[in-house]
Amino acid sequence: MRAVIIGNGAITNYDIIRKRLRNDDYIICADGGYNHTKELGVKPSVVIGDMDSIGDNDYDGEIINLPIRKDFTDSEVCVKYILLKHFDEVMMLGFTGKRQDHAISNLLLLKQFADAETKAYIVDENNEIYCTNSENTIYGKKGDIVSIIPITGNLCGVTTKGLDYPLNDETLIFGESRGVSNIMTSDKCTISIKSGIGLIIKARD
Repeated sequence: MRAVIIGNGAITNYDIIRKRLRNDDYIICADGGYNHTKELGVKPSVVIGDMDSIGDNDYDGEIINLPIRKDFTDSEVCVKYILLKHFDEVMMLGFTGKRQDHAISNLLLLKQFADAETKAYIVDENNEIYCTNSENTIYGKKGDIVSIIPITGNLCGVTTKGLDYPLNDETLIFGESRGVSNIMTSDKCTISIKSGIGLIIKARD
């Protein structure tokens, strides 16, 4: 079973996002992420947060209340909750948007899943975002844009297959843009690294 965490970020095209959902997904909402559930046609198993972003609702399921003053965001508490349940795959929706502090923090939460060797990714209308410290296979179609971005220092020993600009045991320098806007040459590509942590972003304009 896959877990889906719905955050309180922007979802501007529910039709696109709704198609990514499965009937057997385990749904968890980070506070105001619950506000997206009716448009998505899902009912969460649990809502976690300080409940400062939820409007009028008729939710009668499990709620884990958090204090308003706390060290971690509602989104991170949801991530830790899911990690304890040991799902094989996690999709995160509503994790990007106008608030860049939240957006950047949410992207970096993917590292916790990478450390736990759990497949996890953030999805919005234009992007699929993964964090990697080893090897990932990305599925899509020929012509899709794939970027590899170091986030904790240099990415060393980077090797790719199925991308138009191949890398073979090479280094991507932190703070440089060499890994941006590569192109898939088939319906999948593989990206492996020997050391470092990076984001893989499959994007469409």
